[in-house]
Amino acid sequence: MRLKRLSLLASLILALVLVLAACAGDGEPTTAEPEDSAETEGETEGKTEGGDLVIAIGDDVVSLSTQGSNDTASSNVAENIYETLTVLDENQEVQPGLAASWEVVDETTWELTLQEGVTFHDGAELTAEVVKMNYDRLVDEEIASPRAFLVEAVESVEVVDELTIRINLEYPYAPLLANLAHSGAAIMSPNIIQEDYAQFEDGGDADSYINQNPVGTGPFVFESWTPGESVVLTRNDEYWGEPAKLDSVTFKVVSEQSARIAELETGVSHVADNIGPNNISRVEGADGVHVLQEPSVRLDYVGFNAQKEPFDDVRVRQAISMAIDKQQIIDGVLNGVGLEAVGPLAPPVFGYDESVSGLEYDPEAAQELLEEAGFSDGFSTTIWTRDSEQLVDTAVNVQSQLAEIGIDVEVEELEWGAYLEKTANGEHDMFILGWTTVTSDADYGMYPLFHSSALGATGNRTFTVDEELDAVLDEARRETDPEVRQELYSEAQEMLVELAPMLYLNHSEYLLGVNDNVQDLHINAHGLYQLEQAYIAE
Repeated sequence: MRLKRLSLLASLILALVLVLAACAGDGEPTTAEPEDSAETEGETEGKTEGGDLVIAIGDDVVSLSTQGSNDTASSNVAENIYETLTVLDENQEVQPGLAASWEVVDETTWELTLQEGVTFHDGAELTAEVVKMNYDRLVDEEIASPRAFLVEAVESVEVVDELTIRINLEYPYAPLLANLAHSGAAIMSPNIIQEDYAQFEDGGDADSYINQNPVGTGPFVFESWTPGESVVLTRNDEYWGEPAKLDSVTFKVVSEQSARIAELETGVSHVADNIGPNNISRVEGADGVHVLQEPSVRLDYVGFNAQKEPFDDVRVRQAISMAIDKQQIIDGVLNGVGLEAVGPLAPPVFGYDESVSGLEYDPEAAQELLEEAGFSDGFSTTIWTRDSEQLVDTAVNVQSQLAEIGIDVEVEELEWGAYLEKTANGEHDMFILGWTTVTSDADYGMYPLFHSSALGATGNRTFTVDEELDAVLDEARRETDPEVRQELYSEAQEMLVELAPMLYLNHSEYLLGVNDNVQDLHINAHGLYQLEQAYIAE
């Protein structure tokens, strides 16, 4: 049985004048009647499919290659275009995707059989050779994909026959099937891979061709991408599974949270992504819209640059972690929405250990640690954030609390693309970011964030390097016994309390504003929209 894909939906953009009217505060916004608005009662009554739906998103897409950027905005768009060999169901259990079945030959050998009759949007056929081509590119060091860590344990991919691949592992690797469900392991058309390699060999940048011509097997086909503005997709009428109900999807970049809500209220956008906890009552009080609220496996954190003074001193990192009252941020900035984090893993993630206590709020002990580290008079530093109301407010709150122990913090806002690049290059002091464990497995929630092999864009933006931690994370991903794996991840979480590479803030909840006419729209714990069954009932 085909599972629903996890994705985002969007539609055609309505008149911008509506947003301007709403923001001007000149009374109730007015809406123009469409020229061809007359529909018979029979045409609208009982409508269960169709529509051009717009989702207002806060961040611009960085890449439309499955092997490009590891950011959420890009992943959500790519989820609609491409598909993976496996998928995770609502219980986070692995189910068939483009792979119809699989077999464990031995502890380091897996064979996967592909679905029959699957074609890409450009007509190319899904074959074992195409899957091999994708995975070979994913680990190509010249391509330097930040998502290569997903298949780091894979030694080689072999073609057994037209629809069968054999994955040979360097060592037993328990999270393999879960990792294959990650959007970074999704399968691209062989044609765009070949064209991208051709332009790359001529001196172009990796993914340049793919970003302009993304082709997958998914329920939506790429129409256009205007950087900084929108990505438009249309329904794939030749889809091998159950076709999507929507006619089109538009992901519209609206960076300001208030502007996204204004678009929702005026009907310019059907969905407002990340409305923020302080705007729940506003959306609930508006006519024709509602709030969709779901828990997540996301971690929001303040990261330290462990290779830059004074954060190369563990006592400084511990002091800052103990000087921040996280519940104050949850109550004051997040309006009580969210769960206080003691480590990197959210409770639903395999490997989470509720017995790990973490560094508790203790400003006096924090002051003592600073004195031991030679900073009795404190020091000056910066904290980076991107243009997001809650993140900026969080940075200001951290700034205020650290001032109480003598640390002078300057808050700096960066554009999203520059933010990712600079933190990947280690140019920061402190920064605010999030990480979603989209495989619901501790390997993904810890290895790319803290292993020394993952420094920079892969995920380890705190530049944590610790041989003992590396050894535990290496052993945990090689272990196939779940109980032993749990023990190893518990050990790793205890180690991370002492290393304090980041201040673990909270596990947030996803808050969306949704037009009442949008039906069957859902979002899962990974922050990915499940929209294949969604439609607009007008």
